[in-house]
Amino acid sequence: MSILKEISDSVTQVAEAISIAIGVEVEIVDTDLTILGGTGIYATRIGQKEEDGRLDSNYLYARVLRSGVTESIEDAIKDEDYDKMGGGRTYFGELAEICTPIKTRGHIIGIIGLIAFTEEQRSILLDKKRSMVTFVEKMADLLATKAIQQEILEDVEDSRDEMSTVLETTHEGIFALDKSGYIKHCNNMAANLFKTTKADMIGSHINDFMMGTPALEVIATGQGYTENEEMFKTERGQMHFIVTAKPYMSGDEVGGVVISFRDIEEAQKLVYNINTRALKNTLDDIIGISDEIKRAKKQALITAKGNSTVLITGESGTGKEMFAKAIHYASPRGEGPFVTVNCGAIPENLLESELFGYEKGAFTGASDKGKAGKFETANGGTIFLDEIGDMPAHLQVKILHVLQNMRFERVGGNKNIIVDVRVIAATNKDLEGMIQEGTFREDLYYRLSVIPLMIPPLRERRNDIKLLMHHFLQKYNTFMNRKITGFTREVEELYLNHSWPGNVRELENAVEYGTNMAFGDTIGIDEVPARLLRNEESVMKFQDSTLPLADQVKRYEKEIITRKLKKYGTSGNAKDTVAKELGLSRATLYRKLTELEITV
Repeated sequence: MSILKEISDSVTQVAEAISIAIGVEVEIVDTDLTILGGTGIYATRIGQKEEDGRLDSNYLYARVLRSGVTESIEDAIKDEDYDKMGGGRTYFGELAEICTPIKTRGHIIGIIGLIAFTEEQRSILLDKKRSMVTFVEKMADLLATKAIQQEILEDVEDSRDEMSTVLETTHEGIFALDKSGYIKHCNNMAANLFKTTKADMIGSHINDFMMGTPALEVIATGQGYTENEEMFKTERGQMHFIVTAKPYMSGDEVGGVVISFRDIEEAQKLVYNINTRALKNTLDDIIGISDEIKRAKKQALITAKGNSTVLITGESGTGKEMFAKAIHYASPRGEGPFVTVNCGAIPENLLESELFGYEKGAFTGASDKGKAGKFETANGGTIFLDEIGDMPAHLQVKILHVLQNMRFERVGGNKNIIVDVRVIAATNKDLEGMIQEGTFREDLYYRLSVIPLMIPPLRERRNDIKLLMHHFLQKYNTFMNRKITGFTREVEELYLNHSWPGNVRELENAVEYGTNMAFGDTIGIDEVPARLLRNEESVMKFQDSTLPLADQVKRYEKEIITRKLKKYGTSGNAKDTVAKELGLSRATLYRKLTELEITV
């Protein structure tokens, strides 16, 4: 949009004011020869093109736009190059005109034309004593000033929007205080950290939220500070922050202070995650001494030496991605990229372009440059297809083609892209059951499971539970700056006997919860997640029952089998899985379903 069009109201007002003041018609156009303002016949043509929009023509307006010099036409009818009508007549019967460019900072942004349609108006334009040329050039300067003001206003608004975006995308809370300590501005993160709203904060004194903060001294001294640990007691609870405060100037004086702050636990967690991400995952990072986990780690180490496709199976939370990374970094491809794609987390309509990329203009128009997909990004390394069981049927075909040929086409393209990648897939689903149901391709399954790797659930590796408990305790002690030494005997017994349906991830979450909630130097029963306690109570009710032992056993069996069926489903393959985990034959399981009257 031209700058004159953005001040169209001012353009119209100036055109009308000139016409009233000197008694001639006025026309104002921009650099595209679009009419933006005018009087008389030109008022009816606003938005249309003057001189047919031909900027390369030799007509009056096109010439002035190119030359930047004012022109006076004393007899428009006789002028061969006044407009497209040529000599002898003009398009609307114009007799004379003075045309001058509108300039800002040395650039032409439009034209003002003063036009005579009568002999009286022509005499006004050609009256040397009244100096119409000087007048119209002054009017052009007036519009140029308005345009510059508009540009400045837009720059200010753009800067404000950019600053607002910066403040709202940072992970730190931000306060801007005036020199009296009142909050002039804040971001949403500040409001979130204090569990309130920006409207509640702006206009309040900083002491309402950070009572006694040293940041107030910065206003008096002009000396800021960086990453100071500060604690505040508020109505919303205890706040523990890492705070940076810097003064800002208003003329020669300190105008106030900008405070940025971050929750200390989040800061410590960020540092921990950055440090651990910088390390390559190895098999040594997989914690466990049980025979089951040792067997899985040994198989993974052997697998790493080859280049065949691997299918890792196991329940949610068992650590399938850790095994995938460990295989990659122990392999000859360890220096190459490791790229993860969560097939269940990406919307189906985006998954294909995420995997294979798309060509220029395939989605967002010709200006889009296209994008490489995950397979290209993983070239020379490993691609990890997590939750492969959630992949749509039409993409299963394309994945099979890639595995067979190591080549594919981008979405919207027709060029074959050849890649060198190792594929590791993972799932917590029963793919063989899905094959029977027709939701997963049998040929893809066999192509993926060249080397199958089963990760045991935590309940089958109980020797590792205590080791994992203390591993996670050390981890969360580190980035929460806690010094918890261990668990009470009661908690340890509870965790060792819990079934852990969420596996290692559930155990880690429980330890993180306990580290957050513990008041003393050990994690006690009060720091155990309520869900785990409810499960424990559910088990205890069978032990405390006054029913005969045989009836208690039946109730307990029914509870266990029901949970398993809810977890795996009720299809034939799911029941086979349940029977296998419980150490039962299929016939025995079906008999118990009837005897115990189990319906799911």
